[in-house]
Amino acid sequence: TKVAACAKHYVGDGGTTKGINENNTQISRHGLLSIHMPGYYNSIIKGVSTVMVSYSSWNGVKMHANHDMVTGFLKNILRFRGFVISDWEGIDRITSPPHANYSYSIQAGISAGIDMIMVPNTYKEFIDGLTSHVKNKVIPMSRIDDAVKRILRVKFTMGLFENPLADNSLVDELGSQEHRELAREAVRKSLVLLKNGESLLPLPKKATKILVAGSHADNLGYQCGGWTIEWQGLGGNNLTSTTILTAIKNTVDPSTEVVYKENPDADFVKSNNFSYAIVVVGEPPYAETFGDSLNLTISEPGPSTIQNVCGTVKCVTVIISGRPVVIQPYVNLMDALVAAWLPGSEGQGVADVLFGDYGFTGTLSRTWFKTVDQLPMNIGDKHYDPLFPFGFGLTTKPTKTI
Repeated sequence: TKVAACAKHYVGDGGTTKGINENNTQISRHGLLSIHMPGYYNSIIKGVSTVMVSYSSWNGVKMHANHDMVTGFLKNILRFRGFVISDWEGIDRITSPPHANYSYSIQAGISAGIDMIMVPNTYKEFIDGLTSHVKNKVIPMSRIDDAVKRILRVKFTMGLFENPLADNSLVDELGSQEHRELAREAVRKSLVLLKNGESLLPLPKKATKILVAGSHADNLGYQCGGWTIEWQGLGGNNLTSTTILTAIKNTVDPSTEVVYKENPDADFVKSNNFSYAIVVVGEPPYAETFGDSLNLTISEPGPSTIQNVCGTVKCVTVIISGRPVVIQPYVNLMDALVAAWLPGSEGQGVADVLFGDYGFTGTLSRTWFKTVDQLPMNIGDKHYDPLFPFGFGLTTKPTKTI
C-alpha cells in the first residue's frame, strides 16, 4: 500500500497580515524563503508527491497566479518532480470577487504552473475554457504536456495503473486499539508544560476529593477541533473516544472522589475543600476563515472558570487550542499550566502525563505571545519579548516505571 503525500499550502499562508485566512503575506523574498519555505525543502527531499497552492497572496500577488514561485522556484530551482494542485476553487479566487473573470483565472492558474485544478462544480466551464486557450495558443501545449507528465509520473509511481482501486484489506484496522495507543502516545509527547509552581505536577492519584472544571473537560468535539466529522468540527461527545474527564476518572485512585462542574462559582469551590483542581478550557472548534480572530481569547466562560477555581484552590489549567491564545492575565492565578493543543480522541494521553505515568517532554513549536499587539513575533526579532519563547517546555520525570 502506498500513500502520496501533499505539502500545503504553498507558500506563506501562515504569515498573512493579522493572521487572516487567504490574506496577503507581506515579507521580503529572504523572509519568505527563510521562515515559510523550509518545510517544503524537507518535504521535497523526503519525496512528497504533490504540493497544494495557497489561497493567500505574497506581496499582493495571488499564489495561484504566481509563476515565479510555482514554476520558477518550486519546479525549476527546487526541482520538484511531482504535480502542483490548486486548492478548492483556488483559481476562481485569483479575481475579486471570485469567478469574476474565469477565462483569465484559468489562463493565470495554468500558466503559473498549476498542474491539477480542483474544480468541484464548474468543471464543464473549466474544460471548455482551457480547451479554448490551448486551441488559441494562449496556453502552449508544452504547459499541458508538463502537467500531464507530472500527474502520470505520480500515478505510475503509486502503481495505480496496475492496481487502480484502493486496497480494502486493512479497513478493519482503522480505529484499532493499536492505532489508539499510537494516538495516545502522540498526545503525551505533544503536551507542553509551561508552568509548574511548587512542583504541583505530577498530581497525586490518591486524594480525598478533586475538582474537574471547564468547558473542554468533557467534550470530545472540542478536543478534536475542526475538520472532524464535519468541516467546522462539532461540540459534544458523539464520538467513540475518551474525554479528559473520563481519562482522569480512569487514572485516579478508586478512593479519590472526582467532582465535575463545568463553571463553578468561587463559593462552590471554597465550600468543598478540594485537594486540588484541574481546569480544562480553550477554543471552540473551527477551520479556515471561521477561525480568524483578532483577539485570540479563550472562549467564555473559560476566563471566569479559571478565576473562580484557580483563585481559590491549587489548580492546574489545561489549554485546548489550535494555537497560542491570550493567557497572560491568568497565569499568576494558576499553579501549573499545560498547553495540550488539540489532543483529539485519546484524552487518556493527557491524564497519563498529568498524573505522572509519563513525564512532560514537549516543547513549544512556536512563540507564545503576551498580547496580540505583539504579533507577528518570531524568534530572532529585535524586540522579542514573549510570554514563553519558542522551544520552551518544562519537564517532569515519571513517578513509576512503565
